Amino acid sequence: MNFGFVFFFNSILLGVGLAMDAFSVSMANGLNEPQMGQGRMCAIAGVFAGFQALMPMVGWICVHTVVRYFQAFERYIPWIALILLGFIGGKMLVEAVRHPEADGEHVGVGLGALLVQGVATSIDALSVGFTIADYNALMALICALIIAAVTFVICMAGLFIGRKFGTKLANRAQLLGGSILIVIGIEIFLTGVLGA
Repeated sequence: MNFGFVFFFNSILLGVGLAMDAFSVSMANGLNEPQMGQGRMCAIAGVFAGFQALMPMVGWICVHTVVRYFQAFERYIPWIALILLGFIGGKMLVEAVRHPEADGEHVGVGLGALLVQGVATSIDALSVGFTIADYNALMALICALIIAAVTFVICMAGLFIGRKFGTKLANRAQLLGGSILIVIGIEIFLTGVLGA
């Protein structure tokens, strides 16, 4: 494999495919925090992009070093995503039910929750390390950076959409955002378990 049109096209497609969960979670974050500023939006999209770049590289390294251990871990990926997103989404739902009167007082996602979201939405990208196993280190790195760039753009779009609707939905946005996270966790789980 060399640097050509097919390489870049495949990397962009990988980025689009991997970014869909992060896009949905970004929408949920935008719904939950409709007053979010541009800097914060870039930071959130940057976290998702960073994890989406990191995970394929970790997978690539695993393929070239400790394949047996990675294959044993791979079956737990859907469970981890379900637990992490279910926990964060459930927490958002509980907050929305406990404080329904907090109209317009949206609390943004904290750093800890954002990192958990980043891991949960990108953990399946570890498997991409297998699909790019024939790449050399430079090609794998460039592929990961393309995936990160695509993820960043898609997550920014998700944040813009979520923020726009979050303003219109007022206090129901947190309920919707939490529900979206739980549904994404279930979707990742079912896809991973039924696809195995």
